[in-house]
Amino acid sequence: QVQLVDSGGGLVQAGGSLRLSCAASGSGFNTMGWYRQAPGKQREWVATITSGGSRTHADSLRGRFTIYRDNADNTLYLQMSSLKPEDTAVYYCYSGSPPRSWGQGTQVTVSS
Repeated sequence: QVQLVDSGGGLVQAGGSLRLSCAASGSGFNTMGWYRQAPGKQREWVATITSGGSRTHADSLRGRFTIYRDNADNTLYLQMSSLKPEDTAVYYCYSGSPPRSWGQGTQVTVSS
């Protein structure tokens, strides 16, 4: 069983950057990734990275968001730049394919 703890969210102005972290503990760190959920909207897939480092990003976010992981520290990251107000959401990391474990979520708020 994998336990995940998200962190790094906050309030940022449009055009700014944030880096989210997801600390993993337990066993079986395989495919990991991020989803987000904006108020009143369905959860939206953001990015995925395999244990071997292969990455995919949502088309709409590619170029602004980058997922990466540090296997030595069992930590997943999401680097977000050129943030827009529409990026405001709770961001959740996950582990597994399909997702089996979830972080508690971290709030990202982008002001205009």
